[in-house]
Amino acid sequence: MKPVPLPHPPAATKVWDPFVRIFHWSLVICVVLNQFVLEPGKTAHEWVGYTASALVLARLVWGFVGSRHARFSDFFPTPRRLAKHLGALRNGEHPVYVGHNPLGALMMLALMAIVLALGVTGWMQTTDTFFGEEWLMELHEVLANGLLLAAGLHAAAAIVMGRLERVRLVRAMVTGTKQHF
Repeated sequence: MKPVPLPHPPAATKVWDPFVRIFHWSLVICVVLNQFVLEPGKTAHEWVGYTASALVLARLVWGFVGSRHARFSDFFPTPRRLAKHLGALRNGEHPVYVGHNPLGALMMLALMAIVLALGVTGWMQTTDTFFGEEWLMELHEVLANGLLLAAGLHAAAAIVMGRLERVRLVRAMVTGTKQHF
């Protein structure tokens, strides 16, 4: 099923199931803890990183078996969908999607890929083969900084696109319901 822009969206639409919302905010907590609170290389940092990776793996499974708008088939950002969405934005149009718009979907997949790459590079640093390898520590740090940049862009886009589309996107990730204003 492909995402369809709504010509006249309803006042409120139930979109995000509890699993998606708990995943989202749990991942936010993991990222904040590992970026700003916990000391890199310490046990707590490692376990929070593993938790973040496990959350993403669970979300990947949910993308195939979860509720309608959680499924990748509902929003996967194909080149055609991305081109159509970007074309609409260039024309000053702001199509409203029930689930993720194509750019939001692309960002979501990118964020999950970065978190998994952080998990792998973090784990590699604990192995005898890669312990103390400078290039791996630097790659892990670059990925962490890239995650912060992407997460900041994601948050800013949710606020800006929410205003343009007249949808309370941030609130929807708390309540599960997209409210149009």
